[in-house]
Amino acid sequence: MIEKNQEIIVDILSEGYEGEGVAKLDNNFPIFIDGALKGEKIKVKIIKVKKSYGYGKIIEILEPSEERREPACKIYKKCGGCKLQHMSYKAQLDFKRDRVKDCIEKIGKLNSDLVKPTIGMENPYRYRNKVQLPIGIVNGELHIGFFAPRSHDIIDMETCYIQDEVADKVVYLTRQWILKHNIKPYNVEGKYDESGILRHIMVRRGYKTEEVMVVLVTNGKELPYKEDFVETIKENIKGIKSIIQNINSEKTNVILGKESITLWGEDTISDYIGEFKFNISPLSFFQVNPIQTEVLYSKALDFAKLSGEEVVFDAYCGTGTITLFLSKKAKKVYGVEIVPQAIENAKENAKANNIDNAEFFVGESEVVIPDLISKGIKGDVVVVDPPRKGCDIKLLEAIASINPKRIVYVSCDPSTLARDLAILDKLGYKTIEVQPVDMFPETAHVENVAKLIKKSNFC
Repeated sequence: MIEKNQEIIVDILSEGYEGEGVAKLDNNFPIFIDGALKGEKIKVKIIKVKKSYGYGKIIEILEPSEERREPACKIYKKCGGCKLQHMSYKAQLDFKRDRVKDCIEKIGKLNSDLVKPTIGMENPYRYRNKVQLPIGIVNGELHIGFFAPRSHDIIDMETCYIQDEVADKVVYLTRQWILKHNIKPYNVEGKYDESGILRHIMVRRGYKTEEVMVVLVTNGKELPYKEDFVETIKENIKGIKSIIQNINSEKTNVILGKESITLWGEDTISDYIGEFKFNISPLSFFQVNPIQTEVLYSKALDFAKLSGEEVVFDAYCGTGTITLFLSKKAKKVYGVEIVPQAIENAKENAKANNIDNAEFFVGESEVVIPDLISKGIKGDVVVVDPPRKGCDIKLLEAIASINPKRIVYVSCDPSTLARDLAILDKLGYKTIEVQPVDMFPETAHVENVAKLIKKSNFC
């Protein structure tokens, strides 16, 4: 029986859902090892043993994989955000496809061959147009960075290779301003200090417009030396359009509060996805990788196969980004979203882009869409883009009841995607293709878009 602190040599047979290497002992007992790659032989120390599995830590890589790379980031192991930096980019794309295939086969009980190769990026770095960083005191020193995995310990950061370089510069300037004026952070040694002022710094940058928004999140309205901060950012950040103070006085892990005060410039910045322009406020949801967002939404539009005569339901429409893409080729699109502010943004986005064939409703998709159906509105095509937990079964049953020609399922979680595709299969819809898209290079996350058609129409 394997024991904690035991050292053994193992072969890595596969990779788990978070990119960790998986070895199996003689009794088929799996050991999960962070940083190990498929095909490697490693010496490992057992650090935890459960009833049916264990965890190990690499001591020495005896036979490295050809796909192993030296991580570019010096805080890679501490931060835990970019878990795949030790893989070549080709290996990352293969890993993500394999992960989706595994879910489709094991959870969905469907043919995994329908999963296509992952669509990657030409340059898988510096793609994030938004970063939110906690500010705190750690061991008596100012830290601005990322929380370490499963903790409130802030890992100090000077540069992040997946975020826009402008954010690095804003962080540097913010750090100097805090030190200059001795402004107290809210997070002190991993605990919240109610007398502290600064909670987070957020930076957003338009990919196509290059407009920049800087947001200081504070514990209350007090913000000393804010005039100096504004002048510092204005003088040093090219493209700056908006400097905002967001107020969050709640004891919560939620980053942004409901109240924002514009210290300088505009309330919003703008950016484009495809031909559509979107205004982005501090609280707006907007995909963090605009290059791959266009790829993902274009694929969804392709799968919808619209001729201009179809009525489309867009469930979980958010701020209407996919809705606007669909409106280009649909007769009418009905967008549904539970968050009222998102629907207001969606209406504004439609108006700003002169879209008059999209209508938006606030509410749960599993309630609103059946209600629309009961009023005689039936969708020829249905697009769903649910949160990580997937679709409510009531919604899937309601969708199937109106017999749409096609269903397009956009997903941020392969497990719940596979589960829902299995449900739709029983409801009469055959999955034709699943296309993974690498929205988050260097991390284990993967987006997918699936195409389903009515089985009775399948030839």
